Amino acid sequence: MKPVRRKIRRHFGLTAKQVAVRSQRPWYFQWAVSAVFIAVGYFAAYWQFSGSETLGKKLGEQLKQVGSENQSLQTKIIQVERQLQIEQAAQNNLDKELNLVQDENIKIKEDLLFYKNMVASKRRFK
Repeated sequence: MKPVRRKIRRHFGLTAKQVAVRSQRPWYFQWAVSAVFIAVGYFAAYWQFSGSETLGKKLGEQLKQVGSENQSLQTKIIQVERQLQIEQAAQNNLDKELNLVQDENIKIKEDLLFYKNMVASKRRFK
């Protein structure tokens, strides 16, 4: 009886050996799965590189368009700057003319005051 007990303990007790159970797949199934993964990787890489060529063409066209737009904006900036310079020059000329007219007006007022004083003084002496 003891030998039977020992055998049962060896198989089912605390001192029993640890066993891992794995299901095995056939070799052709593993090869098929790896072939699918390789095909998916290849198509993903092909899609990435073929997409980058069309993306490069699109970027080139956008670069040309942005370059021409930049050029037209530069010409507009130059025109606006020249117009601003012309307006500033005209404003400076107007300021100078206004100062001259104001000085002339002050002189005329002084002359008028002088003549009024002369006329008033002649009326007093009469």
